[in-house]
Amino acid sequence: MAVATLINGSSERAISPMDRGLAYGDGLFESIRFVGAKAPLWQRHMRRLDESCRRLRMPAPDPGQLWEEASAVRRDLPHAVVRITLTRGVGERGYAPPARPSMTRIVAAFAAPVVPSENYADGVCVRLCELRMAAQPALAGIKHLNRLEQVLARAEWNEPAVAEGLLCDSDDRVVCATMANVFAVIDGALLTPSVDRCGVAGVARAEVLQAFPQAQIGDISLDALRMAEEIFLTSSVRGIVPVSLLGDRVYAPGTITRKVQQHWHTLGFSMEQAG
Repeated sequence: MAVATLINGSSERAISPMDRGLAYGDGLFESIRFVGAKAPLWQRHMRRLDESCRRLRMPAPDPGQLWEEASAVRRDLPHAVVRITLTRGVGERGYAPPARPSMTRIVAAFAAPVVPSENYADGVCVRLCELRMAAQPALAGIKHLNRLEQVLARAEWNEPAVAEGLLCDSDDRVVCATMANVFAVIDGALLTPSVDRCGVAGVARAEVLQAFPQAQIGDISLDALRMAEEIFLTSSVRGIVPVSLLGDRVYAPGTITRKVQQHWHTLGFSMEQAG
């Protein structure tokens, strides 16, 4: 698969084997959905990237430079996902980070995934993963390069009918899905799990929380989620996807899910609006 890529602003295709992103997962990434030349959530991605760099004590990149490079690599794609990867660059062997890192910056464009329209209209099947996410508050919320928990969780199934896997922590508190955040309507209230201990603070999640200030963040037990009136997934790449089946429990997209989908549509993500 040919992928338009820039590495440190150049079309070179080589990464040093001493790069800390490759050696230790010492870095961050953002996956940004483009609709034509527009990226409706660009500013949210840049804010998260800047905050994540601060937390990992890495120099933050120039958003203007990233925009130019992202626009260049996606130019031939009408619907694209641009992945921006930042690593702490090449360093000596050993975990100690260099005092003055020379960052590696990779910007690559991919065709946006094709999601069946019925997924947005009717919902998708989600399974409960056996893997339990480990608590690490120092990394919670950050989209860092170590995604081994998600890799192992996704390896648990290969049934085409299952669209996503639900992840919990060791206390059976709901955290997220493998590639999305989770919202649920429980007793009429819109809730989403806290990601203060583990999980990623998604930009789509942030958009929903701002647009629907009545939404609450907190702990959601697996038992409570099963009793929800509505469940939906949020992803900056795939949008707002209702859940129709979790285990043996059946759900239908409700009023709140449709309102969130409508908001997503107003942002410019026309493909994510269910009929």
